[in-house]
Amino acid sequence: MSQRLDGRTVIVTGAGRGQGAAEARLFAEHGARVVLTDVREDEGRAVVKDLGEQGVFVVHDVTDAAGWRQVVRAGLEAFGRIDALVNNAALWRTAPIEEDTEDNLRRLLQVNLVGPFLGIQAVVPALRATGEGGSIVNISSTAGLVGIPGHASYGATKFGLRGLTKSAAMDLARYRIRVNSVHPGAIDTPMVADALGADAGERDWPNVPLRRMGRPEEVAELVLYLVSDASAYVTGAEFTVDGGLTAK
Repeated sequence: MSQRLDGRTVIVTGAGRGQGAAEARLFAEHGARVVLTDVREDEGRAVVKDLGEQGVFVVHDVTDAAGWRQVVRAGLEAFGRIDALVNNAALWRTAPIEEDTEDNLRRLLQVNLVGPFLGIQAVVPALRATGEGGSIVNISSTAGLVGIPGHASYGATKFGLRGLTKSAAMDLARYRIRVNSVHPGAIDTPMVADALGADAGERDWPNVPLRRMGRPEEVAELVLYLVSDASAYVTGAEFTVDGGLTAK
C-alpha cells in the first residue's frame, strides 16, 4: 500500500529540530500538510518556512492542555482536518538513581508522558470527525524497552509511554484510530550532540551492532510508514530503530 499522505494533516511536536524536523519534512514530501509545534520558536519557524503552504507552526508547550487545544484549532483552521499525531517532543536527562532528583523526575514525566497523554486526548475528536480513523505515533526510546544505567527517570517516562500506547490502542481501535510506539536508539540529533559532543555521529559505536548512530531521517521513514495507510492493520505495536542495540 502507498505511503503517500496526500490530503492528510499531521501534527508533529518538537518539530523545530532533530527527529521532529526530519519527520515534518518527509511528511510534506509525501503530500501531507503539517502542523509543527515546538517551544523553540525561531527553529520551528525556520522549518515551516521550508514547507511553504504545506506547513503551519504553533509555539507549544506539550504540558499545557490549553496549548494542545490551540494546536488542534490551528490545524483545523489551516487545513480543515487532522489525520495523525506524532508525539515526538521530549526531554533527555540522565543521572544515576542515587544522584537524581524528584524535580527532574517530575519534569521528565510532564514532558515525556503527560504531554503525549494530553495530545492524544486533544486530537481524538478531530481524528474521529474525519470518519476515516487516524494514526497516533508515540516516540519512546530503547530506554523504554530495556534498563540503561543512568536512565531511571528518563526510562520510567519512556516505559510509561510504551504502556500508554498499548492501552490507548485498545481504547481507540473501535474508531479505527491506530496507536503505535517507536523506540529509537542513539540518533544523531542536536539534543544528543549537546550532551555527547558535536562529533558523536561520526564516531564508531562498538556497543551498537551496526557500529554507528542513526540519523533522524531513518527514524522519520519508520514514522512515515506508521502514519500512512501502509500500516493500516498495525496498532498497539512497538518498533525499534536502534542499529540492533536491543537485539542482543
